[in-house]
Amino acid sequence: MKVTVSGRQMDVGEALTTHITSELTAAVAKYFANALEASVTVSRQGHLCVCDINVHVGRGIDAVGSASAADPYPACDTAIEHVAKRLRRHKRRLVDQQRSPAPEAVAVPAAVLSVAEEEPEQTADGDAPMIIAELTHDLLTLSVGEAVMRLDLAQKPALLFKNAAHGGLNLVYRRNDGHIGWIDPTGNSPLGEGVASQRRVTGAAGN
Repeated sequence: MKVTVSGRQMDVGEALTTHITSELTAAVAKYFANALEASVTVSRQGHLCVCDINVHVGRGIDAVGSASAADPYPACDTAIEHVAKRLRRHKRRLVDQQRSPAPEAVAVPAAVLSVAEEEPEQTADGDAPMIIAELTHDLLTLSVGEAVMRLDLAQKPALLFKNAAHGGLNLVYRRNDGHIGWIDPTGNSPLGEGVASQRRVTGAAGN
């Protein structure tokens, strides 16, 4: 696995780079032997050192970890532990993913919207928010379990996907209590017509 270590507002010396590369490589290999690459950024924020790690596992799957401490070594060690914990949690499913075909992906339009600090003047578009950027998003066809895994590994707040069981749009998201919620909209719900199924998925809370 290729590991790239960089510093932001601080110098990352050879000793720290070697330590991060060695510890991260060993931690990832313990649970997943086929990771492609990892990027590590160590930055100074006030009196704290912050370590952000992104491991590209493959097939569009990333595992992240982040931690802060007064010294860069414990910050990086803790961030590595966070990555290892998430890989351990999803080890079996990650191995299954490597043996399965890549999930179907459809590019759909997406946008970044601006939230106005004050109520804007009325425009031809009404009260529509300003579009900062237009981009595309890969809408994947996944099982609910696969979607939860991707959400948890990458620590995303939410993930929209096509449910492989019925082809309808589903959403998994991080709840305030730390668990992961799952929304299966009207038309897909086993609860009946006109009802959106909303459930809590346990087992993916915490770092």
